[in-house]
Amino acid sequence: MGEEGSCQVKYRAVFLDFYGTLVHEDDDIILLICERIRESASIECTNQEIGRYWWSEFSRIFRSSHGEGFKLQRTIGLESLAETIRHFGSVARAEEIIGLQFEHWTRPRLYPDTKPFLDSLRRTGTPVYILSNIDRSDIEYAVSYHGIHAQGILTSEDVRAYKPRPELFRKALMQYRLKADDVIHIGDSLTSDVQGAQSLGIAAMWLNRLGKPQAEGIEPDYICTTLDEAQQVLQGRNKEEARA
Repeated sequence: MGEEGSCQVKYRAVFLDFYGTLVHEDDDIILLICERIRESASIECTNQEIGRYWWSEFSRIFRSSHGEGFKLQRTIGLESLAETIRHFGSVARAEEIIGLQFEHWTRPRLYPDTKPFLDSLRRTGTPVYILSNIDRSDIEYAVSYHGIHAQGILTSEDVRAYKPRPELFRKALMQYRLKADDVIHIGDSLTSDVQGAQSLGIAAMWLNRLGKPQAEGIEPDYICTTLDEAQQVLQGRNKEEARA
């Protein structure tokens, strides 16, 4: 076994976000949907204004979606898009154009460093568990589509709550028989991934692929821009350079 495979990971297990971490987010698709709305809008607007309004509506429903009030992400997406179409006076049909986003969720583009990263963890015998806010059927299809192997997948649907709420992280620790200091969570969202994990004492790595500014008051344990860097951190190399 080569040097890379013999270098052991510092943690007993790795929790991974999926969209924005292992595969691309749907930013390009959202712009296409916003353009469809703008084409028939009754008021003057830009794609960016439509996108901001849609995100605001999505976030409003998302924040209240837990427990008995839980809604699937597909439902939240459709409801918030329908309200966005109404707000801008467009004749676009939400049920038709949101299909572009749903298709992306099941067939997202894979980042080129994803498979090498997962392979490196497999060689060290480190179990990987995917924790995602997406609906279970969508992520299972996407994982199968790309041939990604993980020891387990947990979704917001399983716990009826979304990250950064603690339910998903708490369920993962309990189900996989791990303690908070046994695991590190890696994700691209400062709030959902970093704050959510740290609220339960789980170390969090912010995978800042897009060079986003760091928000005040949120201090990831590590910051990396690629999964190649993340691999080095997990194996104890370049730790100080990557630490926030």
